[in-house]
Amino acid sequence: MGLLLALSTPYFVYILASQRQGTLYVGVTNNLVRRIHEHREKLIEGFASQHHVTRQVWVDQTGSVEEAITHEKRLKHWRREWKFELIEKSNPTWDDLYDRIL
Repeated sequence: MGLLLALSTPYFVYILASQRQGTLYVGVTNNLVRRIHEHREKLIEGFASQHHVTRQVWVDQTGSVEEAITHEKRLKHWRREWKFELIEKSNPTWDDLYDRIL
C-alpha cells in the first residue's frame, strides 16, 4: 500500500485571495507551482484574473483527484467566514505562500 501511495500523483486544493479577507477563489490542480503561476500572471481568463485574485493563502494536498475535487466542491459551498477561519488557522497574517512552494 505504501508503494502505491508513493507512485500516485498528489493533487492540491488551494485558496487564493485578492487581499486579506478579500475576494476568494478555490481551485484544484495536480501541479501547484504551474497553476499558481498561471493565476499570478493572469495567463488564463476567468474569475481569478478578472478579480485580481492572485495571492495563495491556503493549500491542502490529497492523494487522489476524486478526493481533491470533493474537497474543492465542499469548500466552494462554505460560508466566507468559515473559509476565513480555515485560512487563519494555518496562515493568520494571510501571507502569500507562493514563494514557499517554489
